[in-house]
Amino acid sequence: MEPVATPEDESPYALASGRIGAASVALFGLAAAAPAVTLITLVPDAFAAGAGPLLPWSFAVLAVVLFLFCSGYAATARRSPSAGAAYTQVARGLGRPAGLTAAWLAIAGYQAIQFGLYAMAGAVATPLARDLSGVTVPWWAGAAVCWAVVALLGTMRIEVAAGVVGLLAVAEAAVLVGIGASNLLQPAGGRITAASIVVSDPGAVSRPALGLLLAAAVLAFAGFESTAGYAEETLRPRRTAGLGGYGAVALIALLLGGLSWTMIVAAGPARIAGMAGARDGELIFDLAGERLLPWAVTTGRAILVIGVLAGVLALHHAVTRHLFAMGWEGVLPSVLRTTGRRTGAPRAASLTQTLIAGAALGGAYLAGADPGPATARWMILGGALSILVLWLIVSVAALLHLNRVPGGESAWERFVAPVLSMVFLGSLAYLAFRDLPGILGLPAGYPLVRVVPAAIGGCLVLGLAHAAVIKGVWPERYAGIGLCGTAVVITPRRPEPAPLIPRQRTPGAHRPERVDL
Repeated sequence: MEPVATPEDESPYALASGRIGAASVALFGLAAAAPAVTLITLVPDAFAAGAGPLLPWSFAVLAVVLFLFCSGYAATARRSPSAGAAYTQVARGLGRPAGLTAAWLAIAGYQAIQFGLYAMAGAVATPLARDLSGVTVPWWAGAAVCWAVVALLGTMRIEVAAGVVGLLAVAEAAVLVGIGASNLLQPAGGRITAASIVVSDPGAVSRPALGLLLAAAVLAFAGFESTAGYAEETLRPRRTAGLGGYGAVALIALLLGGLSWTMIVAAGPARIAGMAGARDGELIFDLAGERLLPWAVTTGRAILVIGVLAGVLALHHAVTRHLFAMGWEGVLPSVLRTTGRRTGAPRAASLTQTLIAGAALGGAYLAGADPGPATARWMILGGALSILVLWLIVSVAALLHLNRVPGGESAWERFVAPVLSMVFLGSLAYLAFRDLPGILGLPAGYPLVRVVPAAIGGCLVLGLAHAAVIKGVWPERYAGIGLCGTAVVITPRRPEPAPLIPRQRTPGAHRPERVDL
């Protein structure tokens, strides 16, 4: 039984501990993945390209790959539960520069997905308001409402935010399950056939369809790994975050795999491609409209807005905790580690992220932008690809750290699962960047196709440059990267003109990290 810290024992800058459980963490991961957005944006395109029964199987296959990923991810999180999540884990496994690179990849990926969800909120709020009240609202109104709700909840107690996110995520899942049940109760032709789930000729699927399958699968799960960022605030810091990651993957796979299969059942295996091509993002609502009352379809449209709001809120908390962890270790301004005295929430980091999102939305409004579903899709996919690269880096870091510093993990956790996840995720990353134009739905020479890999490469350069600056200017802070605030002892030594940074290791409480000067 792990001891739970009391308020008297906590640092004035520490996050509040013992506030949430594994179920709340799993729902944070589910909300960050925004399953309703995947069903609206990519699933119809994948069906239109001829994916058919391969699509639900693709969600199942990627879930198996991510279960392998979770094995090493949870093992490293048990050793060093931290709000920094991937940032801390990669720093311990691949070194300090790689840790900062992982942090910027995570922040950039979450920001891109979050801004895409804000654009999606504006796009879906307009027709919903028109249907309900006959009033046409601009895109920025829906985005502004989401921003205001997130700004309010971002600085509240984590259990309050978890309750709101959990409620929204459960409502989203319940409505989607209801739509799926109606599809099964009234299948095309009056019966469910084996052709709806059996892949008869996998080789007949075109390369663009395979690219869309990959995009849909990766987007469906991107964000679940943020569950490790809540480790410090859970009831059992060394176990809850890992269990939450497993739970998030299972929920996403069941929800999206099951819903995509019921759409095939409802439309008919032979008609799903044609219907998806003709109806695009309206496919799920049109199928529901043939089986449910009009108010139920309107509820389905409203739940899309709710799913977008839940996703934005979950991603806000994920970015906030990365900023908090980096402020805690001094690689970003230390003000970011400030927490609320009563709430224990990372108040300064949350306000900073709120201002960043508000500035981006305000800039888009002043520039006269009118982002629609296409813009939202590009940003969400670009962010998801950044997260895919992050998964690969974390797998390599877990493999090296768990074997370089032996612990109580089994051979499966420290070697077999990380190796398998590294191989599979590496293959997925290769296929994703090879078929990037098809995934984005753009011509090969279109400038945006080059922007996505350039932005990811920029994160790698930024991380390395950030590490070099910290090492040269603040060597004691550099030595503390990835140590979650463990003491760093500075020992003067003459006549060395520059501090010597020790080789990275995992210090014990009695053996702090040392920097010889």
